[in-house]
Amino acid sequence: MSNTTQDKNIMAYETVALDDENNALVILDQTKLPSSTKLVNLHTAQEIWDAIYLLKVRGAPAIGVAAAFGIYLLAKGIEAQDYDTFYREFCRQKEYLNSARPTAVNLSWALNRMEQVCVDNKDLPVSEIKQRLKEAAIAIKEEDIRVCKAIGEHGLTLVKPGDGILTHCNAGQLATCKYGTATAPIYLGQERGYNFRVFADETRPLLQGARLTAYELQASGVDVTLICDNMSATVMRNGWVNAVFVGCDRVAANGDTANKIGTSVVATVAKRYNVPFYVCAPTSTIDMNTPTGADITIEQRPAHEVTDMWYEKPMAPAGVKVFNPAFDVTDHDLITGIVTEYGVMRAPYEESFRKLFERKASEENKKL
Repeated sequence: MSNTTQDKNIMAYETVALDDENNALVILDQTKLPSSTKLVNLHTAQEIWDAIYLLKVRGAPAIGVAAAFGIYLLAKGIEAQDYDTFYREFCRQKEYLNSARPTAVNLSWALNRMEQVCVDNKDLPVSEIKQRLKEAAIAIKEEDIRVCKAIGEHGLTLVKPGDGILTHCNAGQLATCKYGTATAPIYLGQERGYNFRVFADETRPLLQGARLTAYELQASGVDVTLICDNMSATVMRNGWVNAVFVGCDRVAANGDTANKIGTSVVATVAKRYNVPFYVCAPTSTIDMNTPTGADITIEQRPAHEVTDMWYEKPMAPAGVKVFNPAFDVTDHDLITGIVTEYGVMRAPYEESFRKLFERKASEENKKL
């Protein structure tokens, strides 16, 4: 079920929300933006899976929050009263949702975190486990907002007022619950009068930069200029870009990152023109079980996204072969720094990440 909303600033909408009373996961359908603003109510596992796969909800953090709310709602609907039956069905639903998109680690991260709630509370009544799952899902959303703001604060230390910033794809508020990751420094700078000049790559073939990033930045009053992906070298050569900020869907243990296709091209061009290239990544996207970028599964998308989507008529010859990877891997030696909620990580990344997770574990233990 979907609802066309009243006209208001896109930044006033929640990307992902829980309507517990009506057993619904509510998302802002990003496939309709910017021409139409629609909220969609999702109830079934199939509807949630489709929304993630079809990019109605997208962006690693937002996918994680949607997965947490989604698995809670599916668990809420499990009628079993004994733990073993409940847990078996929970895991079945979890694995199904996890199959929607393989590259974004936040999907499996959130689902594994929710599963751990079941395991840690197996001695409680199933009704109480469901309540704990709800609390955990809400906590994941609240955590996303805090993490994104912290990333913004650390990212802001890397630039100065009046700087030109280039970004690729959409790692903005629409990809999270607030602030975004790569756009968090931009939004905080906007609040503090930094007057950044932002260049947004259109991001072929799904145009997340054109449809989403340019839309939300303009709606926020940011000085944003939309460019085609193949124009990034020109604006860097002209000296208009002082830093690149991008998001990512997975960070390997060695610092390689997987992000929207074309990101590695931007990183290579930035290296040529001595422009710092920063990846904004919550620690939830750092996968220490993935040694290098070569070990990251890259999602392959349908051919029609390249040949037909957004066009009134097909823009390629019928039957032509199409290669359409959703992501590419940026090698760690092209990355100036990885901005996390705990600070800016620098090479060698294995060592930086080890210290990062030691600090994170220490701080979490203090809260217990």
